[in-house]
Amino acid sequence: MDSGEPSSNGDIQWCFSQVKGTLEDDVTEADIISCVEFNHDGDLLATGDKGGRVVIFQRDPISKNSIPRRGEYNVYSTFQSHEPEFDYLKSLEIEEKINKIRWLKRKNPAHFLLSTNDKTIKLWKVSERDKRVEGYNTKEENGSIRDPACITALRVPTIKPMELMVEASPRRIFANAHTYHINSISVNSDQETYLSADDLRINLWHLEITDQSFNIVDIKPTNMEELTEVITAAEFHPVECNLLVYSSSKGTIRLCDMRAAALCDRHSKLFEEPEDPTNRSFFSEIISSISDVKLSNSGRYMISRDYLSVKVWDLHMETKPIECYHVHDYLRSKLCSLYENDCIFDKFECCWSGNDSAIMTGSYNNFFRVFDRSTKRDLTLEAARDIAKPKTLLKPRKVCTGGKRKKDEISVDCLDFNKKILHTAWHPSENVVAVAATNNLFLFQDKL
Repeated sequence: MDSGEPSSNGDIQWCFSQVKGTLEDDVTEADIISCVEFNHDGDLLATGDKGGRVVIFQRDPISKNSIPRRGEYNVYSTFQSHEPEFDYLKSLEIEEKINKIRWLKRKNPAHFLLSTNDKTIKLWKVSERDKRVEGYNTKEENGSIRDPACITALRVPTIKPMELMVEASPRRIFANAHTYHINSISVNSDQETYLSADDLRINLWHLEITDQSFNIVDIKPTNMEELTEVITAAEFHPVECNLLVYSSSKGTIRLCDMRAAALCDRHSKLFEEPEDPTNRSFFSEIISSISDVKLSNSGRYMISRDYLSVKVWDLHMETKPIECYHVHDYLRSKLCSLYENDCIFDKFECCWSGNDSAIMTGSYNNFFRVFDRSTKRDLTLEAARDIAKPKTLLKPRKVCTGGKRKKDEISVDCLDFNKKILHTAWHPSENVVAVAATNNLFLFQDKL
């Protein structure tokens, strides 16, 4: 079961593994999780929250090697990544909320990750220290400088073991390059450059250079009154370092090739599904806006999430998606009230399983959806505390829209729209998933 393969009957049976976070009902705004990201081997899992903190969890070595394998994680390091700031020129407060975290591939014993709020991207180094040096000549053990007159003999410093310390230190700060709020960062497959995207522009950075970036996409019109769309997400291709995609609020995805021209204002491919005129309504434009786009691990496909569905695109075919999965079609009749309470503007993310055979995305009422691409079966599961016992099997949930409700179903009118799962992540090689529900991080795994 190492490659994220479904079980023999074609279905993964999911069970509860862990939940992290406080139990209290009165959740402070700062504790709400705003992004979740596994690193490349899945041994570390990072979350960012609205209070600007990054918490890194490490796979429990016993759970990794036990038979059957368990997906259990312990807190490894917690640090304050961003502080609230104030833009004096625009008289605007800049929130400390972490918008995105992206891991770099590991090159040495330390781990590196990028984190960003609305304006500033930081490169963090997370390293371990389990030894300390004793016996300096010029300073005492407490760090105070020794009086040179008192030094009568030379000491040879010795290295002594100490309790393991995990240190997070900021190595680079990339600032002042975005007029609008940063919504995406993506590390290139060359592991030397990365992109950052805001509403109207995409910048290309070198990881070693903080004071300059190269603007590769600019969709800002000369007259802002002519503005018709904004960039909602951007990502580099996982294998081809010259390719990137970005999605827009108009429901389109553009593929750009940096070899074709230094400025990618002219796209190489445009992926767009023609609108069905029978479904046209006041909300059509809002619900067709793409909130997230993710290229598959193989690099052949990509998924895009709009308000009601997840679509799978083949990079070789621009005209229409090859698969479409309805996340919560039962909300079509509720769009009016969802517009009034602003939920219609929620930005749901989506993610691929390690071998690209399944897709996961969130919904309301702490529901999340898993779609199996080979069997075309789909599951609605709930991240709820009442199942918080290890190995508890998750019961598939059903939402009913009609008058009569079966025993296990929940009526669409009873859904809690304040409980929403916007951020999910899938382990790169196993069926272990992380789901952020408000201030709690749930971990689920397949029942082996």
